[in-house]
Amino acid sequence: MSDQPAPAPHPTAAALIVAAGRGTRAGGGLPKQYRDLAGAPVIARTIAAFDAHPAVAAIVIVRHADDAALFAAARPETRLPLIEALGGATRDASVRAGLAAIPEGIETVLIHDAARPLVSRAVIDGVLAALDTHDGAAPALAVTDALWRGEGTVTGTETRDGLWRAQTPQGFRLPAIRAAHAALQGPAADDVAVARAHGLHVAITPGCETNLKLTTAADFDRARKLMETPMDIRTGNGFDVHRFGPGGHVMLCGIAIPHERGLQGHSDADVGLHTLTDAIYGALAEGDIGTHFPPSDPQWKGAESHIFLTHAVELAASRGFTITHADVTLICERPKIGPHAEAMRARLSGLLRIEAGRVSVKATTTEGLGFAGRQEGIAAMATVTLVKA
Repeated sequence: MSDQPAPAPHPTAAALIVAAGRGTRAGGGLPKQYRDLAGAPVIARTIAAFDAHPAVAAIVIVRHADDAALFAAARPETRLPLIEALGGATRDASVRAGLAAIPEGIETVLIHDAARPLVSRAVIDGVLAALDTHDGAAPALAVTDALWRGEGTVTGTETRDGLWRAQTPQGFRLPAIRAAHAALQGPAADDVAVARAHGLHVAITPGCETNLKLTTAADFDRARKLMETPMDIRTGNGFDVHRFGPGGHVMLCGIAIPHERGLQGHSDADVGLHTLTDAIYGALAEGDIGTHFPPSDPQWKGAESHIFLTHAVELAASRGFTITHADVTLICERPKIGPHAEAMRARLSGLLRIEAGRVSVKATTTEGLGFAGRQEGIAAMATVTLVKA
């Protein structure tokens, strides 16, 4: 059996994008399909969604006769043939004009509203897959809200069972939908209605909330929000322990604190910085200090622990993350942490490259229990938050 990926299917679908409407409810002084959406015309974004799909061989744009200049200004560069057709007085007339403009060799057609620029590949894939076994297919979302009848006051309710919110693209085998439109008598709400009037069976495929139709100014605001790059928020935890040994001070969170004993470790044994460093590595799924600075390596003998923390901070930055918060808890009976907490926060603020108001340093005891209660050493816990926009 070959390990090579299967070749992509030969593209045999056309995207028919209906863009002949006036779209005035959205405001902006021009048809909504030519308005700007986050730096590009709506219609350009819609075209790009189909131009990027490997199953699509051609794109037909059905525009209004008066929009030649608008379309020329909005028309994006495409890898596929981009064919223009002039729309009619009704939507079904515009679709018929688009169907007539589809070139030879096309087997299926995806009829799509120009005002749905956020259609995803997954939605398109679902429609195309269903066409293997059905005359037509269209994405939809199940109605989940309660349904009422009324005018000002509620006069009744309706069951929502079996009700769907229709979306596009609505896909069909090309000869079948051409025949359905040729036989159409009277208006139709959409191409699914045209197909069903002709006896075609149309499958319901998964829609998507982001595949919204731009109708009002509020829809543009919602679409812009949906297009914002989602934040990647990570939380990491760290825990470390160091035992007491000979010495006259301890290093905690980068501050030397006088004490009758020191902390033992391969480096300077700063349990606070070690814990915080491990928390950052944890948020990045990058192991721990030992992964990056093996204790078997003599060059780290006696090293100052800010070297480790700086490496973790720079690694996070190289991945596009900003450290937004750090919380360190030191667990010991002595030395007392309170008098040194503000100095520790200031030191960590500089090392983490964030304001001191985003750094917390606090201490607790174990009420005399365990190794910390017996004053055999100091433990620390830390939590950090990393954000990538």
